[in-house]
Amino acid sequence: MYDAQREACVAAAQAGGEVLLGFFRKLDPATITEKTKNDVVSEADRAAEAAIRTELAHRFPEYGFLGEEGGSHGSAEIRWIVDPLDGTLNFVQGFPHWCVSVALWDAVGPVVGCVLDPLRGDCFLAVRDQGATWNGRPMRVSQQAGLDGAFLATGFAFQLGDRWPMFNAALGRVFPRAKGIRRAGSAALDLAHVACGIFDGYFELGLKPWDIAAGALLVQEAGGIITDWEGGQTWFASGSLVTGTPGVQPGLLTELRG
Repeated sequence: MYDAQREACVAAAQAGGEVLLGFFRKLDPATITEKTKNDVVSEADRAAEAAIRTELAHRFPEYGFLGEEGGSHGSAEIRWIVDPLDGTLNFVQGFPHWCVSVALWDAVGPVVGCVLDPLRGDCFLAVRDQGATWNGRPMRVSQQAGLDGAFLATGFAFQLGDRWPMFNAALGRVFPRAKGIRRAGSAALDLAHVACGIFDGYFELGLKPWDIAAGALLVQEAGGIITDWEGGQTWFASGSLVTGTPGVQPGLLTELRG
């Protein structure tokens, strides 16, 4: 089940990745603009999204599409949710940490999801109720048993605004217990790296649907737990999530809630 959707998801991510590799460290500065303060977009984002959308529309013209750059089109009941370049600021600065995120969601939730890291050749893929893979091999979250000594990822952006004090206080509670905390600038890759066991947990506030649509399924199918910052299931709508191994996530959530 979902074989054709899985193949389309990977093909679309690869199409976007090929476009991005052609632009990386070759961007014309004149093509980089700010959508809002400190939130940039480039010709690479737009070209990658166009390539992804073309691939998906060819294979599944009846499905809707939600892209970070082009907005929403078609059916909202079943649609592709796409971030053509997660980590745009990294990309335009030449920092080699960014990815393509493609997911299919229906009324129940995520159906298939792919996070592709073109620079490293890493393809993270999941299908509902069929598990998750890393470059074709089954992947699972780490066996880290608790928050103490966990290796964590997080994110924070200028757009946090007046939520920064809340986030900073939560970070202060988590910091003394973690082995390390990384802020690399791509939510989709952070989620993929939780799913494959690199990170033991991840937390962030105020993400967008395209940031987490694929990565969330990766974590779930790899045996991880996801909640919002209150322990509920509004994380997709709110964009505020806490995720990790079954041993790490509950303790991380407790510290974040204070």
